[in-house]
This record gives sequence, structure tokens and C-alpha cells, in this order.
Amino acid sequence: MDDLKSKYLNLIADAGDESSLEEIRLTAVGKKGEVALKMRELGKMTPEERQVAGPALNALKDEINAALAAKKAALGDAALDERLRAEWLDVTLPARGVRQGTIHPISQVTEEVTAILAEMGFSVAEGPQIDTDWYNFDALNIPGHHPARAEMDTFYMHRAEGDERPPHVLRTHTSPVQIRHMEKYGAPCRIIAPGRVYRADYDQTHTPMFHQVEGLAIDKDISMANLKWVLEEFFSAFFEVDGIKTRFRASHFPFTEPSAEVDIQCSWEDGQLKIGQGDGWLEVLGSGMVHPKVLTAAGVDPAEWQGFAFGMGIDRIAMLKYGIPDLRAFFDSDLRWLRHYGFASLDVPTLRGGLSR
Repeated sequence: MDDLKSKYLNLIADAGDESSLEEIRLTAVGKKGEVALKMRELGKMTPEERQVAGPALNALKDEINAALAAKKAALGDAALDERLRAEWLDVTLPARGVRQGTIHPISQVTEEVTAILAEMGFSVAEGPQIDTDWYNFDALNIPGHHPARAEMDTFYMHRAEGDERPPHVLRTHTSPVQIRHMEKYGAPCRIIAPGRVYRADYDQTHTPMFHQVEGLAIDKDISMANLKWVLEEFFSAFFEVDGIKTRFRASHFPFTEPSAEVDIQCSWEDGQLKIGQGDGWLEVLGSGMVHPKVLTAAGVDPAEWQGFAFGMGIDRIAMLKYGIPDLRAFFDSDLRWLRHYGFASLDVPTLRGGLSR
């Protein structure tokens, strides 16, 4: 065994590359290597001989493997040094054909929506993406038996057994931001709340994580007429078509009363959707007058203040405006898709300069 040890340690030390090192490994400790053959001879020995030869063979195998690993690491370091010397580059030289990045359609549309509504006096409010079920449901007048509160629709955070803190959820809408803003600043107010929201759904038009923007306006004399004007002005500016017609349909949302779903005028011609013309209608958002219970939960007196709220999917209106057929593509990180649908990084959307140059 001393001869084997000396033989292979010398061969390992003299190995000039990883391929020759691998040949030495197979010859020494491979399945048919010399050490393996010695291991098979243990069965022919007496118990006393095995007690001496067994540990010695294992120690020899371990020592050879350790020498192989050390030599492999040394060869790798040497190869890296050689590569670094050969691949020298002057980093002060100008870039060579580097592709310019693009703005994601979600980011672009969020900025477009913000620019339009900012001109109408709305400011941007933000809140946590993980919130208590009180802010996400109870404060918005959503009862405990409502289907949206089921675990099949909402992502609940794990709670240890005996934990008495209120349940936390990945917010299902950005409406909790409205509650937090009214709690902190009171009325009057005029805000939008864009951001990520989460629901347990996944298909061509739904993903578990998507983006919404909600608007809230509270004052003493606000009515549905104000809501209708804001939405019509928004659609005309966003789709860059003058005089888009809207249609309000009675609906039910726990946090607004009365509630309405809003459709916009459209047409389908040769499989192409055209906004602002034709006899068709397309549902785009939900809206209504803020429910008195929601105002009360936020610390605002409903006998003195009233207002409207609306909410729409940023991903959805981006698909409508820019002809994107599949919602899931927004999150695939496909560079070809991003280059096709992306926007120039310096073209900041403004109403005067243009939204989607």
C-alpha cells in the first residue's frame, strides 16, 4: 500500500491538465482501479487480517481522493489565471453595439395612468402588499361569508397555532390603501392607488399576481356625475380617442352603493378591436359611490362626506391599448417580447408631449 500511495501521489502531482487527472482517478480509485481491486481481496483474508487491511485501504482511498481534489482546484485556478491574462480588455473603450433596454408595458401604462389622473388633481398613494384581513376585507364592508375570503381565492399568510394576531393576506386589491390614507389624512382627498395584487387564478386572462389602479375622491358634494366625467376624460386621454362613449350598468360591490360596472364603446373588425367607435361595448372597470360603512371604518363621517371610487386592471387596459393577446406573457421575461412591446426609457408619458410615442 505504501508503494500504491507513493505511485499515485506522484502521478497526481505531475498531472498537467484535468483530463490526465481524471485518467489517474479512474486507474487509482475507479470501480476497476487498483484500490478497488485491493478492496475485493479483503474477502479472502482472515478476520484478523481484515481488521488491519480494511482501515488502511480506506485511509489510502481517502488520501488519494483528497490529493485529486486539491490538484483539480489548483488546475482550475491556473486555468482562470491564464484566461484572465488572455482576455484583457480596456473597460474605458466605448461600448460595442450594446442593446438599449426598454420600459416594460406595465411600467409604461402605470405612468400613463398616473400622468392622466395627476392632471385631474389625483395624487398617488401606496400601502403594504401584505395586509391584515381587516384592511383587506372587514374595513371594506366585505362580510366573513363572502366567497372572496375563501382560501381558494385568497392567499393567506401562515400563522402558528395559538397566534392571536389578526390573519394577514396578500392583498387582493389596492382598496386597503384607500382605508389607510383616509385613516391618516381624513377628508377631503383625491388619490389613486396603483400596485401589485394577488389572487389564486391562472389562465390566459388571469395570473396569481397582477396590477390594479384604484381611484378615490371624497368631498362634501361629489356625485356619480363627477365619477362619469372623470372616467370619460380618462378613457379619451388614455386611448387617445376623443369622445369615447361609456355605459354604466348597475352592479353590486360591498364597498360601494350604488355600484356600477363601466363599459366603453368599441367594435370588432376583421378580428381587430377598435376603441371609441362602433356599436359594441367592452367592460373595463367597476365603480360606485363609497359605502357609508367604508367611510366609517376609515374614520370619516358619512353624514358630512361622500365620494366615489373606481378600480381597473393595469394589465388589462395595457392589453387593450397595445394589442397584447396573452396576460401571462407580461411575466415570462422573454427578451424578444420585451423588445417588441417595450418603450424607450427616455420617453416619459405626458398629456402635452404624448402618452405612447
